[in-house]
Amino acid sequence: MKRFNLPLSFLFSVLLFSCNTQPALKAPVAEKIPHELFNKRIDNYFWIRLSDEQKNASIPDKNTKKVLDYLNKENEYSKEVLKNTEGLQKTIYDEIIGRIKKDDESVPYFENGYFYYNKYSAGSEYPVYYRKKGTLTATEEILLDVNKLAAGKSYCSVNSLSVSRDNKILTYGVDYVSRRRYTLNFLDIQSGSLLPDKIENTTGQSVWAADNKTVFYVTKDNKTLRSNKIFKHRLGTPFEKDLLVYDESDETFSVSLSETKSRKYILVNSTQTLASETRYIEASKPDMDFRIFEPRKVNHEYNIDHIGNEFYIRTNSDSASNFKLMKTAEGKTGKTNWKEVIAHRKDVLLESFELFDNWLVLQERIKGLNNLSIINQKDGSRYNIDFGEETYTSSISVNPNSNTDILRYNYSSLTTPNSVIDFNMLTREKKLMKEDVVLGGFDKNNYESKRLWAKAADGTLVPVSIVYRKGFVQDGKAPLLLYAYGSYGISTDPGFRSAILSLLDRGFVYGFAHIRGGSEMGRYWYEDGKLLKKRNTFTDFNDCAQYLVNEKYTSSNNLFAMGGSAGGLLMGAILNLRPDLYKGVIAAVPFVDVVTTMLDETIPLTTSEWDEWGDPRKKEYYDYMLSYSPYDQVKPMNYPNIIVTTGYWDSQVQYWEPTKWVAKLRDMKTDKNKLVMDCNMSAGHGGASGRFERYRITALEYAFILDLAGIKK
Repeated sequence: MKRFNLPLSFLFSVLLFSCNTQPALKAPVAEKIPHELFNKRIDNYFWIRLSDEQKNASIPDKNTKKVLDYLNKENEYSKEVLKNTEGLQKTIYDEIIGRIKKDDESVPYFENGYFYYNKYSAGSEYPVYYRKKGTLTATEEILLDVNKLAAGKSYCSVNSLSVSRDNKILTYGVDYVSRRRYTLNFLDIQSGSLLPDKIENTTGQSVWAADNKTVFYVTKDNKTLRSNKIFKHRLGTPFEKDLLVYDESDETFSVSLSETKSRKYILVNSTQTLASETRYIEASKPDMDFRIFEPRKVNHEYNIDHIGNEFYIRTNSDSASNFKLMKTAEGKTGKTNWKEVIAHRKDVLLESFELFDNWLVLQERIKGLNNLSIINQKDGSRYNIDFGEETYTSSISVNPNSNTDILRYNYSSLTTPNSVIDFNMLTREKKLMKEDVVLGGFDKNNYESKRLWAKAADGTLVPVSIVYRKGFVQDGKAPLLLYAYGSYGISTDPGFRSAILSLLDRGFVYGFAHIRGGSEMGRYWYEDGKLLKKRNTFTDFNDCAQYLVNEKYTSSNNLFAMGGSAGGLLMGAILNLRPDLYKGVIAAVPFVDVVTTMLDETIPLTTSEWDEWGDPRKKEYYDYMLSYSPYDQVKPMNYPNIIVTTGYWDSQVQYWEPTKWVAKLRDMKTDKNKLVMDCNMSAGHGGASGRFERYRITALEYAFILDLAGIKK
């Protein structure tokens, strides 16, 4: 049965002007072409999937034309259904970008004789990178103007700027497609001219050796886009002659490059969900073979840094699930030589650390909140930085120099804009280097935040952070948008987001559900939300939502949910479990066809994520995954209003996943609620690349839920 919705604005116009109006667009109906998959599973919409070859072909084949036609119809339908919100979309977009300081500058940091920083100017979508030699009063040098690179391009992403140690050559990666395949460029800083050296299909990342002639870089597998090989390039030589120095043959691992704080060592890091392995060479000896620091072992994750004549190791070895800190002398990297610096603690997750000549800084997580712990290396004394708010987020910032008493860290909360602070570890004095300016009359004192605890079905207490404008009445009448992610051990921190002021100022409450699958409460929080415990992530979110309804922060008729990527999977799952709980849902680039994707080793990210979701080639994981996969669990029932966003060039969650999901939902759902999809035909996983342009999709999403909440302007 074909189902479609007509926007209310059209229905009223029919009554008033039936002789003069054109009929509204009908909802697109995707053709059903049964396609048999693993275990005799039938996918009626498999035809929507295009290969990279089809997408990149200069002349599209018949099926490509068919898919593009369908995507365009979805976009046209979305525009028609949401036509009545276009004015509101523009208002919200103007508000959001109106809060952004147009002429803005980052806080300079000092490295290897230069201060580095970037600037945005009025009317520009992209930054310009600068440096000054020696002092901030020195002459300003332009390193790279990304606006010039982006001119005439529908998409432009620049990453991983790296300057040679003699300060003469800049390397950077640029991607014009949004598939995260970067071309590595080499720029002569003094002349501003590009060198003939150019390397395609990289991660954009590069590390310079001490000779200023040798550069190490990472390439990607052409099909899976897995970062799998490290090459060594000599300036002035054709990249075809570059030497392969490491090939990660295990398809479940990916590789990256880094260098130690001391800059003495260059590191090759191989990582996957359950294990890691580091190789190293001295930066002054780029022709030496990389040596293994500690051989990989299942369930052993570690990362290293170096200062003086010692390596420091963050490791979860020997059942240290929340990680501990060890150290060892140069030349004695084997685990048997490691000595304990910070013991494992059951109630504290050690997230990272920063080395200084006289100080050691730990970034920890305690009961869901960030903590920065300062240790004096001379006398062993220790203290924590006091942040003074109930719910907040903090993190170690850029600290390239070790011979200093100053720690630079980032701080924000749901009411405090993003801030950069220089903290004197000796005197304990804080110096605010920058707090983001929020234009438009913003006053942090007009808003209030709280940290709540919702009880999950199994008795687990789940933290929830909320923010609202003062004057909020807790009577169940306020609309509320609840956001979460809940995968890969990534914690969702309650940091400042100026865009949500457009919701708060219209009476919304905004919340973060810190559900299992992240690491907010420690490593066990992650372990309890992955593999065969993944459903905890979904039920936690629903339990948090129900708690907010029970406590009269909102009602089910005013409750909205939002998540993206793996958080989009969360949205799909909660819809199937509790469609009655929500008025509307925003599913951004949602990973919803879990079983099909995890069975396909040619799709980017699949092989590296079997330890996150499970390997569905094994029956136990197949059955469990199938039980929650949003695409597979769509049922003939009433669903709330749904808006889905995706990008045609998305390399993380291929566009066909949300597209097929929408097609199946439209075919099976029994309600007349809105279901629309916006497919950005020139962007990928992160959406538009410009600093302002990216907020058009935010304005679209917010207008969608504001309209549903009865707020029209």
